[in-house]
Amino acid sequence: MPASVLDRIPGGYQLHAAAVALRRRVGLEWSAAPLRHLLLAGPRPRGLGASCRDLRPTDPEAGRRILAGAFAFEGETLAHGPRGDPWDQPSPSRRFAAALHGFGWLKDLMAHGDAGAREGLRLSLAWRRVFGSWNIFSWEARVLERRVFNLACNIAALSGPASEAEAELVSADLARQGRFLLGVRDAPERAAERAAAAAVAGAALGGRAGERLLDQALGRLCDVLKRAVTADGGHASRSPQAALELLFDLNTLDDALAQRRVTSPVELMRAIDRLSGAVRFFTLADGRLAAFQGGEALAAHYVAAAGAQDELAERAVAVLRNGYHRLEARSLQVIADAAPPAAGLWSIAACGQPLAIEVLAGGKRLVVGSGWSPQAVGPQALRLVDAASTTAVGESSCGAPVGGFAGRVLGPRLRGGYEVVDVRRYEAPGALWLELAHDGWARRFGLRHERRLYLDIEADELRGEDRLTALQPGDRAEGRRFVPFEVRFHLHPQVSALIARDRKSVLLKAEGEEAGWWLRNDALDVALEPSVHHQDGVTRHGQQIVLRGQARLDAGAKVRWKLSAAAGRVDEPLSRE
Repeated sequence: MPASVLDRIPGGYQLHAAAVALRRRVGLEWSAAPLRHLLLAGPRPRGLGASCRDLRPTDPEAGRRILAGAFAFEGETLAHGPRGDPWDQPSPSRRFAAALHGFGWLKDLMAHGDAGAREGLRLSLAWRRVFGSWNIFSWEARVLERRVFNLACNIAALSGPASEAEAELVSADLARQGRFLLGVRDAPERAAERAAAAAVAGAALGGRAGERLLDQALGRLCDVLKRAVTADGGHASRSPQAALELLFDLNTLDDALAQRRVTSPVELMRAIDRLSGAVRFFTLADGRLAAFQGGEALAAHYVAAAGAQDELAERAVAVLRNGYHRLEARSLQVIADAAPPAAGLWSIAACGQPLAIEVLAGGKRLVVGSGWSPQAVGPQALRLVDAASTTAVGESSCGAPVGGFAGRVLGPRLRGGYEVVDVRRYEAPGALWLELAHDGWARRFGLRHERRLYLDIEADELRGEDRLTALQPGDRAEGRRFVPFEVRFHLHPQVSALIARDRKSVLLKAEGEEAGWWLRNDALDVALEPSVHHQDGVTRHGQQIVLRGQARLDAGAKVRWKLSAAAGRVDEPLSRE
């Protein structure tokens, strides 16, 4: 049901969640039924097909730890001892258990040759004995999706040290899980990822079993890709990280089809081309992704492994993609979120952070957001407006995650979002600028937030104006004349900040820089406050600059600011440009 409808109906999310929960209960009963698994048992694969390659980088050190008897995922560890059994021990957290049962660690073990392959085979067979029939957690849609993909990419290596009987068990299990995956209807926002994983499994398996699974999965994939990949090349969730991860899976499938001498469907090739363009667009000067809408920046070598940058020298990077705009000068690089968040089922990780920006200076992150993602260890509050580099009014939000029963069933979808009502981009010799506006504060305060970003290419400086404009008197809140507002600039943890004596300028220095950058402004009050930023699976503490003011509900307010290289007088007046 569309999010706009659920927002209008009293108790709409709860009613929808109740219907979904009932349908899911019936589905669980069928998933556990012996007849269901009997129907999934055949036909049995005959040998192997393509040698599928996951382009994601391996971590040999992680494989070495597993050989020594310990799994470690993003700061959490499960020690089972050499040749021990991790499947009969409790995991440190649900997130850890999802990574363990997703088998993403197989590729790290395979980096250690025969020893890694033997240990991977042993652990896979041990998992089968405990969870192979069915389990409500280990066969959950997202966990199953990743396990099918990872087993398919490593089944050739696993079969090397296996006996003939063991190799048949592993391939039959992969075929059965792939068929089960195609029948999953939960989490429709990941239908493309599931179909791609099932197709990779079909390509990896030989005989009629592999061909049938591949044909069914490709048919499903061509249908769902039309919804998952937007016409302008981004992921429907608007997450840069989601675009990258789907591109990894589709590239693996395209290579596997080539090995099997199967022509890749037009929809698959179109999606790869669009997602490659999106990843090029979102890859900033430090090699990492822009971190917006539930996506992390990720490590540069991880982003580069997708191969989307290979054509960078020949193909110009777009200035607009998936609702985001890029502005670039000699040293400064700016990316702005100029579209509303994804809605409905695509909003599981969406953030209510209108017109948020990230700024790089000299190839280093300067102004950022929280970097929250579903994989990050952080509260849902980091999806709200205060956790981004944008303007917040009062103590309100521009959309918040669904909680309670509805949130548990439907996932933490974003509800009560906003619309971006104006986006204008101008280009002139030596200058680029954006004029943006959204209506997220209109209903409660009768104010519209307008953000102007002016990048002076010659001067290598960014000038901004955040204006709150009063709408018609009948639309504004009653009983008050003023409302407080804040313009926030979250700083990367490797950036230090110091407020100058004039209380109107803040000196920013990235780690290893001598000079730094001045952020000058004309706000009523300037403060430095704590901030958090998620990167590489670690929560890091930093600072944020907070510019405070008071807006008249009948007249609005504005704050002007300028980011420029640290040179000249500190009390230099703001440009009137």
